[in-house]
Amino acid sequence: MRYGVVVLIAGLTGLLSFSFLTVAIGTDYWYIIDVNKPNYTGADDLSSHSGLWSINEGESSSSIIPSFAANTSSLSEVERHLLGLHQVVVIMLPLSLVLLVFGWIFGLVSSLARSPNLLAGSASYFLFCSLFTLSGVSIYISYSQHAMEEFERVVSPEDLAYVDVSFGWSLAMSWLSYSLEVATGLLLMLAARIIQLKGHHDSGVTIAMV
Repeated sequence: MRYGVVVLIAGLTGLLSFSFLTVAIGTDYWYIIDVNKPNYTGADDLSSHSGLWSINEGESSSSIIPSFAANTSSLSEVERHLLGLHQVVVIMLPLSLVLLVFGWIFGLVSSLARSPNLLAGSASYFLFCSLFTLSGVSIYISYSQHAMEEFERVVSPEDLAYVDVSFGWSLAMSWLSYSLEVATGLLLMLAARIIQLKGHHDSGVTIAMV
């Protein structure tokens, strides 16, 4: 492949990874709870969907998740553990977003300089960023599973029969962002290899002409 095409695709995938992670962090469809209770005539919708920052119940009710402002002295050991997992998630994913900004700038400078070492460094940086995103998403999944186990412990099996839980499209966007971060790193590695091969080829041509 040509160097220009590779770095152009890498720039596009890097930009998309940042955009997808921004959308994921800013939306509230990470975890969805659908309640379809028969013969329910209450005015409130029992279903809810939540994100990293808030929980939306029904059509208009919304509450902020107090990740750092919560009074932990009144919480149980399980609740403190869940809160700790959530705190890690809301730190790691925004941090990954900030790192992506610097990675995109570093990758742009490296591609313009056509330096194999800088391109390899940019590639390693993007792969490092992807570990933050992967860790944050994995911890969120673990947090959700533990929260569901605690929910199942306090809710009767009869009521659980009408509850359907699933991960939403916000989580899917974060997975896409992770995949694109990895793809960006691999493309920058390929660009560095293309420059190295071109340098060896040019050196060989020069020696042959001499």
